[in-house]
Amino acid sequence: MDAAEFRKRGKEMVDYVADYLEKIEKRQVFPDVEPGYLRPLIADCAPQDPESFEDVFKDIEKIIMPGVTHWHSPYFFAYFPAASSFPALLADMLCGGIGCVGFSWAASPACTELETVMLDWLGKMVNLPEEFLAGKDGQGGGVIQGSASEATLIALLAARTRTIRQVQSENPELTEAEIMGRLVAYASDQAHSSVERAALIGAVKIKNVPSDDTFSVCGAALKKVLDEDKAAGLIPFFFCATLGTTPCCSFDKLLELGPICNKENIWMHIDAAYAGSAFICPEFRHLLNGVEFADSFNFNPHKWLLVNFDCSAMWVKKRSDLTGAFKLEPLYLQHHHQESGLVTDYRHWQIPLGRRFRSLKLWFVLRMYGVKGLQEHIRKHVRLSHQFEHLVLQDERFEICAEVVLGLVCFRLKGSNELNEALLKSINDAKKIHLVPCHLREKFVLRFAICSRTVESTHVKFAWQHISQLATDLLKTWEQNHHQQ
Repeated sequence: MDAAEFRKRGKEMVDYVADYLEKIEKRQVFPDVEPGYLRPLIADCAPQDPESFEDVFKDIEKIIMPGVTHWHSPYFFAYFPAASSFPALLADMLCGGIGCVGFSWAASPACTELETVMLDWLGKMVNLPEEFLAGKDGQGGGVIQGSASEATLIALLAARTRTIRQVQSENPELTEAEIMGRLVAYASDQAHSSVERAALIGAVKIKNVPSDDTFSVCGAALKKVLDEDKAAGLIPFFFCATLGTTPCCSFDKLLELGPICNKENIWMHIDAAYAGSAFICPEFRHLLNGVEFADSFNFNPHKWLLVNFDCSAMWVKKRSDLTGAFKLEPLYLQHHHQESGLVTDYRHWQIPLGRRFRSLKLWFVLRMYGVKGLQEHIRKHVRLSHQFEHLVLQDERFEICAEVVLGLVCFRLKGSNELNEALLKSINDAKKIHLVPCHLREKFVLRFAICSRTVESTHVKFAWQHISQLATDLLKTWEQNHHQQ
């Protein structure tokens, strides 16, 4: 394909994507395929001779689309939102076109410098304390990671290195292996599984701190676990606080937890993957109070801020904590500006060496929506979640299982877990809307997350009528079966 054909085909592809997104609600939200559906539809091996773009293009609808779960459909209410917008898509095209691999400043100065400035913009939008910003000569700063899981892992590894060095300076006779064997990380019993995975990769113990009846971790619960572990000769070194847990969007109590972590010299990382975007709205910013005690903070603009995947924003108070843990300087990666103090080499802030020019999509979206446009997007989703909550509360067969703070509603039929499992199965088998469940204590609960950029009140009403009707049908057959037994 030469540049002339690329121009022509590029325009066709833009039209295809625009049509796909514009008409997405006509597509069934969840696919009708069985595992292994795709292999028989394509050849056993790659073609020896080139095929035409037309042949490839017509296979998109034939082979790919039948197996796509349409995350951007207004009938998709599962997981959490996956952000997307036209400015972000255009920026991603530019990113692919430039095609730089921005591991150091010298490898692409614009790629590095725009990221530093964009993370300062975003940090100011959520009113982060000054120490987290790079500014012209700050100690902190932000970086774009691929996902919140990566941010948690980076924070844990940096905390591990910091603690090992500290303990060794006070007890030179201890080996690194002896210290590692005593390190313990902590997170809520509601925290995302990626926190446990980070500890697994970091080869350290992790313990769950029990959450209270609002599914939040409070200071007293953390202190109790820390005291027990210290008495047993263990070394607490890392706590991951969650703002907006995946099961029910609960918030750990930062103002109680932060001072404890600071006093005990424990690295506090805040994972606000989904909820963090809402902090750009003044009415939700109080949920981040206590961030001043944290060492690192992360949220995903690629969830709720109209920047498509992947774009996970992470800030640290002391960037030397990160770079100190990951810095290796082979000659082929060195450059003559690296000691200038003005230069960030982001390879020292992340797991991979290579990185894409991801700050472009942040730049496009922040400029083309403006803070006000993004605030309106968040507020609309929150309004729609309260609309759904209101509909659930009007039906005495159902109950709400956790406080609705942002765009997630946790609800269920009053009754057994089996009944609710059957309801979810009938909802997802009908394929008109898509939901996923969670467990809250012993209860099987349905999660209804407002996800799509294009979702409206009509889609929420439709979803509720559909759920309500399926519940009616289910309860009838359920009662009949139970009478027969």
